[in-house]
Amino acid sequence: QVQLVESGGGLVQPGGSLRLSCVASGFTFSSHAMSWYRQAPGKERALVATITGAGSSANYADSVKGRFTISRDNAKNTVYLQMNSLKPEDTAVYYCKTLLSRHYWGQGTQVTVSS
Repeated sequence: QVQLVESGGGLVQPGGSLRLSCVASGFTFSSHAMSWYRQAPGKERALVATITGAGSSANYADSVKGRFTISRDNAKNTVYLQMNSLKPEDTAVYYCKTLLSRHYWGQGTQVTVSS
């Protein structure tokens, strides 16, 4: 069955960096776009970034442009989110997602940006 497993979250100081990973299984990974979403306490889940199946194109939420980079390694069935210059407002649970016959989500990984 389809599985998405995120990792790499943690506590980081403002201005720091983290790299999130999402390992996928149960479908033809290279044929599908992948997205990262985040949900902060008391807020709705919001799109952060999306990358095409081949990795040739990506787009970002305005709030993370120039700081975050989404990438993928189709040989490893893994999508990444490199997060630099982190701010307290980036604190959230981060989820990876793909759309097959329906939306599939990972379990999420907590990112906390605090001094």
